Amino acid sequence: MTYLSSPPSSPGPDRLPRRVRHELRFRKLEVRAVQRVAPHLIRITLGGEDLAGFTSLGFDDHAKIFFPDAGTGALTVPTVGPDGPVWPEGPKPTMRDYTPRRHDAAAGTLEVDFALHEAGPATQWAEQAKVGDLLGVGGPRGSFIVPTDFDWHLLIGDDTALPAIWRRLAELPAGAHAVVLAEVDSEADEISFETRASLDLQWVHRRGAEPGTGSGLLDALRKLTLPAGDFHAWVACESSAAKALRTHLVGERGAHPKWMRASGYWRRGAVATHDTHED
Repeated sequence: MTYLSSPPSSPGPDRLPRRVRHELRFRKLEVRAVQRVAPHLIRITLGGEDLAGFTSLGFDDHAKIFFPDAGTGALTVPTVGPDGPVWPEGPKPTMRDYTPRRHDAAAGTLEVDFALHEAGPATQWAEQAKVGDLLGVGGPRGSFIVPTDFDWHLLIGDDTALPAIWRRLAELPAGAHAVVLAEVDSEADEISFETRASLDLQWVHRRGAEPGTGSGLLDALRKLTLPAGDFHAWVACESSAAKALRTHLVGERGAHPKWMRASGYWRRGAVATHDTHED
C-alpha cells in the first residue's frame, strides 16, 4: 500500500472544478433501441424532435427521467414556468436521476444505461421497454466540469457509476493516466471502456451479494498501490460506501478534499436519493 509522504500541491484555479448552468427544459423522447449490455445493465437509446438543444458537458451530469404511468402508459412531464417546473393537475410520475451516457447531436440520439438492482419502477420499465415507448427527460440543469490536468485520475464506483466512468475515460486525453475500481456482480457484468488514456482497471465482484451490503470497493482500495503525483478522485456508489471511501482517501491516502467528488448515487432502504459527501 502506498501512502503519500507529503501533501499534494495547492489547488490552483486551473485545477478546480467549474460549474455551468443550462436552460431548464423537459422533453418527451421515444425509445429508438434497447440493448441488454450485461445481465444487470440495459442501454436505452432515445431520440425525437424534443432532443434538439440537449446539453450535457460534465461526465457525471444527471438528467431527471420521468417514467410513464405503469397502468395507463401515459407520460406526464412539467412545463417551465418563471419559478421552475409547473405540473399539470394529477399525480406526478415516478422520477429518477440518471447520467446521460452518450449524446450524439448529429444522430439525434441519447443513451441512458439502467443498472438493474431491484424490482423497482425504473428496473421494471427498462426490462419491458421496446422501440416506440415514450420516456421523459428533464435537464441536466447544470454541469460540473472537472479539469483533466492532473498527474493521474482515480475513478471508483458500482454499476450505477459505469456510465459516468465511461464518459470520463472517453474524454481523458492521450497521455493521461486513469486508475479505475468498478464493482459489478460478476465477470458477466464487466463492460468495455474506450479511452486514449493509460488505464489500470480492476473489477470488484459481489458474487451474488446484495448491492450496497459489502465492503468490496473499500477493501480493494486499501490494497491498491496508488501512483505518485497529484490526482483527482471521483467516487460514486451506495451512499454509505461512498462516504467510507472518501474518508479513507482523505484521511489515509492524502487525497486533496478540493480535488475529490464523492457521491451516493443511491442509498440502501431509500428511493430517489443522491447524496454529496464533503467536509
